[in-house]
Amino acid sequence: MRGERRLTNSQLHMSIAAPQLEQHRTALTGHCYRMMGSVVDADDAVQETIVRAWRSLDRFDGRASLRTWLYRIATNVCLDMLAERSRRARPMELGPVGTVEDPLDPLAREHWLEPVPDIRALPADADPSELVVLRQSVRLAFVAALQHLPPKQRAVLLLTEVLGWSAAEVAESLDTSVASVNSALQRARATLGSRNVADARGPLSDAQSKLVERYVDAFLRYDVDALIALLHQDATLSMPPYRLWLRGQDAIRAWLLGRGSACRGSRLVPTAACGSPAFGQYRAGGADGGYDPWALIVLELSGDRIVGWNSFLDTQTLFPMFGLPRHLPA
Repeated sequence: MRGERRLTNSQLHMSIAAPQLEQHRTALTGHCYRMMGSVVDADDAVQETIVRAWRSLDRFDGRASLRTWLYRIATNVCLDMLAERSRRARPMELGPVGTVEDPLDPLAREHWLEPVPDIRALPADADPSELVVLRQSVRLAFVAALQHLPPKQRAVLLLTEVLGWSAAEVAESLDTSVASVNSALQRARATLGSRNVADARGPLSDAQSKLVERYVDAFLRYDVDALIALLHQDATLSMPPYRLWLRGQDAIRAWLLGRGSACRGSRLVPTAACGSPAFGQYRAGGADGGYDPWALIVLELSGDRIVGWNSFLDTQTLFPMFGLPRHLPA
């Protein structure tokens, strides 16, 4: 159109303020979490991304959107970080299924997959169809499967399958060829296809919302029979950072009635993690008769049953991230 002119790099630089970079933090955190499997590492990666972006604004030419340009920087920041880190994993991937008599051997925090708060990883401005994909892509099972991909394959898969980039855009971002991108994508899809993580998840159905309500009611009453009735017959129970994990209704029942019975009388504070229902669990026995943090519970649902009960015990790190109180009064 006559009279229009393209901004120079200097003008673009001056027109972009720090708050404009910050407004993309949630989207970038979700992307970096998928790459890293850790919200702590994701936060570090996003901070480095924003610093690098601010320092190189004079090279932003406006051909792509600001968010796309930031995704490119964030992806390469994550690749740099992953070169010095081992993959994150869930207890189910670290050893065979255990029994209720097995010892509770902890694993260092930097080795296990962490949950991410939905509010910090799912952008509020995403449209409904985009949000379905983003929610599916932060599920524990999906992010755990991503950790089995080499970092570059992981990046290629996320940029194409989650963000919808073309092979040419990915190749430019990663400084490689389109053929290399297509090859990496094919191998990544094959790996994920073997791990049964293809089903997408939208918002909870009415039946699933009622399932979660029944879980809360049964847990607060500590009605073990009612809890077990909500579980799939092959449901798993895990308690990171411990390696021990259990499978099946009988084993989980034995745990809840035995070593896990100290959770009787707990309170739950609802939150959302990894696109799934989650709760801050507080056990009785705190100061002044109150309740102290015990676990961040993340439930995995399939149909009308709970298939995964994950209790993350590093409350000192996780509860502040989720905005959960440090203590509940009596």
